[in-house]
Amino acid sequence: MTASDDFIPFALPDIGDAEIDAVVESMRSGWLTTGPRAAAFEREFADYLGGGVTAVALNSATAGLHLALEALGIGPGDEVLVPTWTFTATAEVVRYLGADPVVVDVDPQTLNMDLAAAEAAVTPRTRAIMPVHFAGLPVPTTAIQELARRHGLRVVEDAAHALPARSEGVTVGTSTSEATVFSFYATKTMTTGEGGMVVTRDEDLAARIRTMRLHGISRDIFDRYRSTLPSWHYEVVAPGFKYNLTDPAAAMGRVQLGRSDAMGARRADIAGRYADAFDGLPVELPAEASEGDLHAWHLFVLRLTQDAPVDRDEFVSRMAQEGVGCSVHFIPLHMQPYWRDRYDLRPEQFPVATEAFSRVVSLPIFSSMTDEQVERVAQTVRKVLV
Repeated sequence: MTASDDFIPFALPDIGDAEIDAVVESMRSGWLTTGPRAAAFEREFADYLGGGVTAVALNSATAGLHLALEALGIGPGDEVLVPTWTFTATAEVVRYLGADPVVVDVDPQTLNMDLAAAEAAVTPRTRAIMPVHFAGLPVPTTAIQELARRHGLRVVEDAAHALPARSEGVTVGTSTSEATVFSFYATKTMTTGEGGMVVTRDEDLAARIRTMRLHGISRDIFDRYRSTLPSWHYEVVAPGFKYNLTDPAAAMGRVQLGRSDAMGARRADIAGRYADAFDGLPVELPAEASEGDLHAWHLFVLRLTQDAPVDRDEFVSRMAQEGVGCSVHFIPLHMQPYWRDRYDLRPEQFPVATEAFSRVVSLPIFSSMTDEQVERVAQTVRKVLV
């Protein structure tokens, strides 16, 4: 098999006629911006998670992380703990507010934030902690909450990878954290194309996020435009942003949400097939969820061992030549020029992430994969590594 014959991409959205029909219906309704479908999506998402949370839809998870921190009052002089093993968005939103991300190493098994390293990095300026549920494997709920209580920290969970997921029997998004942020980017476990959702138990926090997502206007645009009473008047109460989710995107999201459990089960099935197929190969398999937990399997990340016949870069190249797309998650923050240079970050400060980076590779895992494609990926991995 070559790259020109039925190439299997690293990721592919699982979109069908139901999503397409919902988007077309939304467009025909005349609601092209935030409207009734976005409001319904918020209600349905909160109901799906349960636990009495409130959901606020936005045009990206990055926007959600930004507004959650803004609503908590994070600003210049403050510090926020973030893992080095994450996409730059987790840290960049801290800089949006003039605060400083404090980058810490990760656990060698899970590649989630090392909570001991995080605790050691707490200073009098530390105001919040942002754990990332990497690849869909949840951070332990009890441990993160206890750390936060010991130091008076606010918790904003980056759950871009973690729908649906559970930690210690608690659905991610329904714990006592101040806010949890999900992503609906095209490669995620469910998608709106671009989009995100903040969930919280704090109604004041949710109200602030709603105001700031649309220019700091005191009245929701949907309420203003659907009212049968004169409703042209509004007040700008803060210098807000343009972060609202459109109705066509929300229409797609509502259909995807209804399929979320089934799509999650398919990802778990693929992960199980991969684990069986790679037994005995020179690789370390990704950490699995503990008993009572649920892994979302947004990513399936192998780590090549020292006795592998090829290094990571050669592995990715060989897989592509054989018609299988792979990726790398992540290039750690401490290796990125901006973060490295601004905060004088050095590889020896992050021994786990530095060592793991050279060996990690993400295989295709998406819910629309056929059994034949899963088998082809597995056979190709064996061909390259045996």
